[in-house]
Amino acid sequence: MRLSIATLLLALFTGLAAHAEPSAMNTQLFDAARRGDTAAIHQALAQGAALEARDDQGQTALLVATHGNQIQAAKALIEAGADVNAKDAIQDSPYLYAGARGLNEILQLPLAHGADLNSTNRYGGTALIPAAERGHVETVQLLIDAGVKVDHLNRLHWTALLEAVILGDGGPRHVEIVRRLLAAGADPTIADKDGVTALEHARQRGYQAMVAVLE
Repeated sequence: MRLSIATLLLALFTGLAAHAEPSAMNTQLFDAARRGDTAAIHQALAQGAALEARDDQGQTALLVATHGNQIQAAKALIEAGADVNAKDAIQDSPYLYAGARGLNEILQLPLAHGADLNSTNRYGGTALIPAAERGHVETVQLLIDAGVKVDHLNRLHWTALLEAVILGDGGPRHVEIVRRLLAAGADPTIADKDGVTALEHARQRGYQAMVAVLE
């Protein structure tokens, strides 16, 4: 039996409408995550938004909430089952981003909900390495306590210890990070790809407090 043009058009528009509705809900979910509006998050999910939907940067709603340090929104999404290890187009995940940026309240949520401690960012580093570089002392301790490998080497052949010296400022926060990494068993004899150790880098930069700790 041949279908009329009207029937075909009706079927087409019905299909388009069905597709548009989840898309609109996904947009609402992203907006709610960005604002930190937990009620709107629950509403969008109840109305069919996809928990793991991606925006044009490959970010999930959880990563959007993490970027905004929206703690309650991140908690609501994680409790709904959001993947704390889902990576965007530049290989950031909620876990990795929170660790790198020192967002400790959010970081504790992925750590309690299946964070992949071996996952790496676009530089081949674990969450511990950028946390050490940026001077996030308590973040470094959280990651050490969680069991992140302290001697992991990124693509530059730097460990967290090397990065704290090379890219740090030699100030109290980075000195404390060096101290905590060593206390956690970091190997100070590991050198960069040019054969230069953390101690030698600290000496070259005149970071006397770091030198004292490393010696």
